[in-house]
Amino acid sequence: MVTRRTFLGTATAAGATTLLGGDVPPVARPGASPSGAAGPSPARDAIRAVNADMRRNYAALKTHLADHLSPVVVVQNDCRGGLYSLVSHGRTLESLHPVDEIFELAKSIAHLPLGIFAIIAPYLPKQVPVSQSARIDPHDLDMVAFKGPGHGWIQPLQDASATIDTARRQLDAAKLPDSLQQSCATILDRSREFIADTTRSRSFDMKSFEDYSGSVYPNIRTNMSWASKVQIEGVAAVMTRWREQLGDDAWKGLYVVVFTIWTTSSLNQNSIIIKKFMDPAQADSHLIDISTAEIPSRPIPVALDNIARIVQDRIAAEMIFSTDTKLADALKGPQELLSDEILRLQGRAPDRAPAEP
Repeated sequence: MVTRRTFLGTATAAGATTLLGGDVPPVARPGASPSGAAGPSPARDAIRAVNADMRRNYAALKTHLADHLSPVVVVQNDCRGGLYSLVSHGRTLESLHPVDEIFELAKSIAHLPLGIFAIIAPYLPKQVPVSQSARIDPHDLDMVAFKGPGHGWIQPLQDASATIDTARRQLDAAKLPDSLQQSCATILDRSREFIADTTRSRSFDMKSFEDYSGSVYPNIRTNMSWASKVQIEGVAAVMTRWREQLGDDAWKGLYVVVFTIWTTSSLNQNSIIIKKFMDPAQADSHLIDISTAEIPSRPIPVALDNIARIVQDRIAAEMIFSTDTKLADALKGPQELLSDEILRLQGRAPDRAPAEP
């Protein structure tokens, strides 16, 4: 059975050729089937053509459905607090960054320890300190410290220090709120000091870096607080305005797609804020977080494609598996349809065991 994840692939070469009315070319398929047969055959290609035909119909429904979805909010997480787009029936009504630039400025300075870490990490000693033995995987450290001892980090750190110097000189002119300006000044100053000491001695270790990062931790928390404050305010303002623009009846059916990098997908800040502005009865099913290694270059079409797939699968699940609500829930959600069967065959049986095939 095809799920909305496994359907992402295209038709097989044999199936596609069959649909177009051409001859079926030989297709090398590694391994043998459970019955022992191997290699191409017209009979099996005819079976594959059924799946190719199903995929074509499924894709056609999804394409047409995507043009009818409304209303939809698409959020592309970025360094400015998120690009928000309001979409109705396939048309983008508005796209904007609703968050004050204080968000970007506060996070820019708070990221300094991470930026310095990225420069020195390949040269870290590969021995995990006793104090970190419970929290650092030696293999992870070995992978990150792939260059080992050396001094290739000195010039990049000095380059970073020049950028930090410029930001420090200009900090007062940025006219940040007082507490934020003070915390940024401390992070910049301590970062310059760490770089100066490290490049002067031409050496560092995990302990010296942790002393530096620990010294600016309270200031990082201050920056995080400011970034969070302006993000809440900005998102609240645009979501309130859009709800008033569309009206409460339309807003109840709102779909939201938030694209986020995988490492921030579990508790994404935009999703947390947005959920408060959605219909409570619909929020859990209509707020869709999509984690990815890279944010798509065209987030709106990708978002609509995903929502269409999810929405049609929800209806299909109830109609196709009307006699099996557990399997219906699997098709509607993140569970792969074959997962229960695989667990059963591996001896890790789910709460039911269907008849043997």
